[in-house]
Amino acid sequence: MALAACGRDPQAPPAAAVTLGSQNETPKPAPAAVSEEDILKGTYWPPAKLDGGSARISCEYDYPRFGDGDTLESLDFFSLVDAMSPCQQRGVVRVRYQGKIGAGFTALTQRVAAMAARMEIPTRILDIDSSGGHVEEALRAGDSIAESGWAIWVRENSVCHSACVLVLAAGDTRSIEGKVGIHRLMRDRSTATSRAELSRELRAINQQVRDYLERNGVATAVSDLMMTVANRDLRILTPDELKQYGLDGTNAAQDDLDRIRLARKCGDDFVRRRESFRRAFDAQCMGTGKSFESMPECAEQLQAQFGFPDKACPGESPADLYARDLPPPLLDEAAAGEGAAEPADGKPAGAAGKNEPPAKADKAAK
Repeated sequence: MALAACGRDPQAPPAAAVTLGSQNETPKPAPAAVSEEDILKGTYWPPAKLDGGSARISCEYDYPRFGDGDTLESLDFFSLVDAMSPCQQRGVVRVRYQGKIGAGFTALTQRVAAMAARMEIPTRILDIDSSGGHVEEALRAGDSIAESGWAIWVRENSVCHSACVLVLAAGDTRSIEGKVGIHRLMRDRSTATSRAELSRELRAINQQVRDYLERNGVATAVSDLMMTVANRDLRILTPDELKQYGLDGTNAAQDDLDRIRLARKCGDDFVRRRESFRRAFDAQCMGTGKSFESMPECAEQLQAQFGFPDKACPGESPADLYARDLPPPLLDEAAAGEGAAEPADGKPAGAAGKNEPPAKADKAAK
């Protein structure tokens, strides 16, 4: 019987179930995953929760005068439509976020940017106060922020510590009045049981952070400095260090990208003249005692010295940049010479330190 069993043919596998009309169908490949960006182009947004923090939406630069706006109760499509519709005319949306960096924060920045693009709101400000959070989410949020044109504020009495520094790195401009602190960035759920395992984890995180900082125009020395500070401690960066490492002011990577775009469109000579104009503007139009409402007029008077408006690229005139970034009510007041009461609202996005918080703007004007 044993020999008979050995010679028996192997049992055939069970036949696949066949439904009526399916005999001649070619198997269909699995559908490709839909990106978050494509999902947000529609009106059905999957559920997302702003856990670990709170967000308020404002259409104003001047938070001492106008406050931080209404609390955003939900991240669904129609909640953001309601919250951001008043910002369309102003052309400015400011998100005051206080809390941890997590999946909810990433969803917040992605969804506000998607709605701002849909509503054609060009100026987007992330007004942040965060002690840190998840490294992986900070990298995800930062990559999204880098592609969607955000200015980032850390205003007086606010902080940006730990993983928040990665978010700060991604802004087109960074305006800092509060404290920025760093330490070792740990994996969210470390499985290390020895120094060697912890070292391998930290090395992997450090490489991710270095690559991220490099593509955002920030010195990779920041990552090395982080590694010297224990996770339970904190090292506050000085204003000089923030400048030195590329964490304050204009993002160097974005500035280079803008120059490349302009050179491709308008030529190298245009870019050289524009840079000369910007240096002269900083010296003559942003000097002591200058109000921000006077900047468009000052830029208009100055630009002729550098051959602007340019015949080949009239739409890229630097003076126009300062004028169109001034909120509409202040444009009217500036033209009438009545704008001195609202210096913060008149802060142009194109100037050095664009979209600075009013506290910093007031100092510059004194």
